[in-house]
Amino acid sequence: MATISSHTLDSVDGSHAGGIKVELLRLDSSGTRTRLFVSQTDPGGRLVEEVAVTSEHLGARFEIVFSTGAYFADHPCATFSERILEEVVVRFRIPAIEAKIHIPLMLSPNSYSVWWSE
Repeated sequence: MATISSHTLDSVDGSHAGGIKVELLRLDSSGTRTRLFVSQTDPGGRLVEEVAVTSEHLGARFEIVFSTGAYFADHPCATFSERILEEVVVRFRIPAIEAKIHIPLMLSPNSYSVWWSE
């Protein structure tokens, strides 16, 4: 099984961004999206989920979706009167059946920074 993990941080106030809905989808070559999980970050902003990946899915595209708009709707920011981002979507490939993919995310109502680490 592959492991998908994240640590989300609220860059407006420097806190952990807990309670963010997170969804993982596999994108098949036909364009079909298969939902693999729906979860949420824990109070410390962390997410760890195992995903069954077979050899036929190696090289497939995956999409992780963070529902940041809903998070900031529940965490008002006086400095941001207008919020335009609803979701952060990251597309990636899983290179091995036992891969460990860690995708940290720093977010604000209108921007984000994301990277990959092993």
